[in-house]
Amino acid sequence: MKNLFQDLKRKDHKRYLGGLDVFKYIGPGLLVTVGFIDPGNWASNFAAGSEFGYSLLWVVTLSTIMLIILQHNVAHLGIVTGLCLSEAATKYTPKWVSRPILGTAVLASISTSLAEILGGAIALEMLFDIPIVWGAVLTTLFVSIMLFTNSYKKIERSIIAFVSVIGLSFIYELFLVQIDWPAATAGWVTPSFPEGSMLIIMSVLGAVVMPHNLFLHSEVIQSHEYNKKDDASIKKVLKYELFDTLFSMVIGWAINSAMILLAAATFFKSGIQVEELQQAKSLLEPLLGSNAAIVFALALLMAGISSTITSGMAAGSIFAGIFGESYHIKDSHSQVGVLLSLGIALLLIFFIGDPFKGLIISQMILSIQLPFTVFLQVGLTSSRKVMGNYVNSRWSTFVLYTIAIIVSVLNIMLLFS
Repeated sequence: MKNLFQDLKRKDHKRYLGGLDVFKYIGPGLLVTVGFIDPGNWASNFAAGSEFGYSLLWVVTLSTIMLIILQHNVAHLGIVTGLCLSEAATKYTPKWVSRPILGTAVLASISTSLAEILGGAIALEMLFDIPIVWGAVLTTLFVSIMLFTNSYKKIERSIIAFVSVIGLSFIYELFLVQIDWPAATAGWVTPSFPEGSMLIIMSVLGAVVMPHNLFLHSEVIQSHEYNKKDDASIKKVLKYELFDTLFSMVIGWAINSAMILLAAATFFKSGIQVEELQQAKSLLEPLLGSNAAIVFALALLMAGISSTITSGMAAGSIFAGIFGESYHIKDSHSQVGVLLSLGIALLLIFFIGDPFKGLIISQMILSIQLPFTVFLQVGLTSSRKVMGNYVNSRWSTFVLYTIAIIVSVLNIMLLFS
């Protein structure tokens, strides 16, 4: 006992890796998470739950597993090489390969921004009756201020706050309805293909793995400036990055699942099929009360704003990477990338008569580009020249190429369905 008290008085204890150190590594994954709880996912999830009840929850589980593997792999690239996916493509592949893929990736980020800005504008219309066009302008202005005046760390904290609001909103909504938990549990783990469900299955899968998120994760993982001078440091960072990715993607899985649960317990139970986000909000009000409808619109606004921030950052990273530079909002290449993505997306919204159709068109563009980004990523992480001793194992390469093929086939089927 005496030795214990003496030991307590000491101030020179060896420092051990403690639980609080985990929080130094959380943040990049949450920036990526908002990409698959964006307005496009909302539309797919509410359609799935309202038309097929709990039976398509397994699609969220499968797509999240695929996303975890791909996002961990691309973060692996960023940690080991110190390059984002765009920089690595510019450095290690011929221009005739990298330039077309990165160019189309910028177009995909514009398409993504269009969907995210539209989501924010639709939410503002729900809350304040602001016309879609002016709501889009306000959303773009707010996001631009966030991007051009805040550092990585401040943006991470903002995104964490936005994701928290979205998560808490759906927890509140779920307390208002009666969930058939045995049916939901079966739906999460049992694949089923109800008649007429293939289009929605493919849209849910296709909306989860998005090209701009792969570029973004490889970039933001470096923002923490980890010590990677030796193998031990790299292995530690890889371990905690995996934790960050798992933690963040599970949150995304839970929020996407909550959307389907809510739609199944309200609309499917009442025999109502939801086809538009405005319709979902207007139908929630008589079923669950005005508070539920307001919370729904507020969560959609948070999703639109946060996902627009990440799509803008992704565009800056991709464009800067074409010139062999990393993302930094004070750098002209990054600024041009951000402005191209947000500016062109906003301009296009002025010519879109049907916002819901605009969301569909944006997803089609992403479907065309996604396979190129996934195969580029897997090719780079499977190259010993790029990754050195951290190259993908044969088993990892097989799994990654299998996922790449599945994602490609599903997105092509979605495009031509």
